[in-house]
Amino acid sequence: MTLTFHSGALSSSFPATRTLLVSAKIKDTEAVRRRLALRKVDRELSKRNYKAALTLVKQLQGKPGGLRGFGAAKQVPRRMSSLDQLKPSGVDTSSLQSLVDSILDSFKRSIEFQQSEEVSLSELESLTREGSHESFSEDHLMCMQHEAGHFLVGYLLGALPKRYFLSNTETLTRDGLVGGGIEFMGFEFLGEVDTVGILEKNLSRPKPRAGIDRGKISLTTLNRFSCTILGGLVAEHLVFGYSPGLHGDVEKLNSVLQWMGFEESEVDSHLKWAVINTVLILVRHQEARSRLAESMGLAKSVGSCIAVIEDTLNGNELQT
Repeated sequence: MTLTFHSGALSSSFPATRTLLVSAKIKDTEAVRRRLALRKVDRELSKRNYKAALTLVKQLQGKPGGLRGFGAAKQVPRRMSSLDQLKPSGVDTSSLQSLVDSILDSFKRSIEFQQSEEVSLSELESLTREGSHESFSEDHLMCMQHEAGHFLVGYLLGALPKRYFLSNTETLTRDGLVGGGIEFMGFEFLGEVDTVGILEKNLSRPKPRAGIDRGKISLTTLNRFSCTILGGLVAEHLVFGYSPGLHGDVEKLNSVLQWMGFEESEVDSHLKWAVINTVLILVRHQEARSRLAESMGLAKSVGSCIAVIEDTLNGNELQT
């Protein structure tokens, strides 16, 4: 009886152990295959062959050893503009409402500042020093999280980063400046938006009537851009609980909505949806954002950053 018992235990546990080992080996093999493929993407990006890089990424999309996360983020319905609408689906919104309100308030304050002709010194300090940073290193950490928020949201919504930059510690020590930026494929329309804005400002041209410019970009592109550009602001609030207040991102998103001819009520509705959608994406993928920020802080390549995202993603978090 004793021998039979041990024999049975061994025969039943061995297949399970073997299955785990095989599963781990498959994952390791897929990770290696993915990294090799992403090196090709990096080579195309370095040569500015952006279309070729995007083609490679799309070929890897959703395949074993490929990219599960690219363009696969779960999103809330476009008609949704309130967290209360998520309650029937079982989502706990109690902890998110104050976060969404804070982000919308940051957006509003930034727009008000940009539109005001005269701003007092105390108001400027309130906007730029809110939650005051104690050191450049803290500013650098916020910049890392900010750019990681852009990168992750854009990638998960199907926008491929072309390149990015972050101030390094040497620059901080020498110049005392903190900065960063990231460029995506698919947002080339921003050049036209900027040109129109400059002409209107310099030539005092009247702004187009509501709706006159609609159709210049698709609603899908607008939604992807809106959430991607909000990713930095949302990441700051998630990680630090506040945002410094002045955002070129906010001005750029507002300019695009004006360029599209959105009326004020439409801007409010679109913005609420975009903030909710972006918050839920980044809350769902906090570990990926954190690891991505570390990689970007080390100036890893775009392909290496994508690999970090893919290695961290939980398949259950992605849309099937």
